[in-house]
Amino acid sequence: MDLELRHLRTVRAIADAGSLTRAATALGLAQPALSAQLKRIERALGGTLFLRGREGVRTTPLGELVLERARVVLPALCELQEEAVRFAREGAGGYRLGGTHGPLLGGLVDRIARADPGAPVTTHTSWSEREIAGGVAEGRLDFALIGVCGESAPPEPGRLAWLEVARDPVHVMLAADHPLSARREIGLAELAAEAWTDVPGDGCFGDCFAAACVRAGFTPACVYETDTASCVHLVQVGRAVGLCRATFPATPGIVTRPLAGTPLVWRHLLGWHPAARAATRAAAVLDHARAAHTEALSRSASAHH
Repeated sequence: MDLELRHLRTVRAIADAGSLTRAATALGLAQPALSAQLKRIERALGGTLFLRGREGVRTTPLGELVLERARVVLPALCELQEEAVRFAREGAGGYRLGGTHGPLLGGLVDRIARADPGAPVTTHTSWSEREIAGGVAEGRLDFALIGVCGESAPPEPGRLAWLEVARDPVHVMLAADHPLSARREIGLAELAAEAWTDVPGDGCFGDCFAAACVRAGFTPACVYETDTASCVHLVQVGRAVGLCRATFPATPGIVTRPLAGTPLVWRHLLGWHPAARAATRAAAVLDHARAAHTEALSRSASAHH
């Protein structure tokens, strides 16, 4: 009989349980069946692995040798299986990108496609930073492109590696004919009477915004939480004002202005799993993301000034 990995698991189970009876229960076997299997394993290995006594079993020197090797081989096999599953999920060198809604993801796709035209690029977007980060942590995505407010920690801090792409002051977007639209910057307190609009999300930005308003001496009277297109429409028609990233693209009927004193900061982050194959491409993807941010920032600045 050739020794198999299941035999090593059986030996380890007997040693861990300390008796054939308890090991049989843990393995879901009848004790006579386990005893017969142990005898076959011992014949294959050329000697006795356990000495049986009234208080259970104890390992022989040969048993100790086999156990020592089993405790190295079995975890290594488990790790190999996990890596193989991750490898199969990751495909053949493509780029699976996840991001929250914004102009940087499109710019990143464009730059990667130009730099590596033979590699497939796929994207997944969500309002949820945790969903995107979870997809990377579980091997469904290669890279996460998200943002956090100020110095807040990104999701999955213990499992993913994160580097900063850029940080921007948060701007306010107003209707082009808003009374404050001609100003170069606007104090948050000057917007105390306005209705606000924003998009949903599970990060801390809503809390950071509320705290900034309290510091400015007011609480927003009305906040419309809706999709990006509806946010834009509500600002265009003067129904609300909204917060946006400095990279917000030029949009008819809307101007963006920085908030005086920079009460809110947005950090763009790139995340990946350090043990995944994609980690070897993280530096290149980070460079592409930073270049995409520079382009988006330049376009936005030239359009709104």
